Amino acid sequence: MDGSAAIINHPEAAILGLGRILRRPWVVGGDVVPRPVTELTLAFDHRVCDGGAAGGFLKFVADCVERPQLLLGEL
Repeated sequence: MDGSAAIINHPEAAILGLGRILRRPWVVGGDVVPRPVTELTLAFDHRVCDGGAAGGFLKFVADCVERPQLLLGEL
């Protein structure tokens, strides 16, 4: 993938990284098709929040990238 790990600087609590969007092979319905894919990374201060909260936030961000209608409250 094409990602990186960002460095947190005081007084930051977390930083979200977003890699380039590249066309990669992806399995959809049993077929391999090209899809735009990116890598999201989250570096955070474990003294501020735990991995469960950080992982939940990162999942929410990924879900919103995949389905922007979630931000509007539409399912």
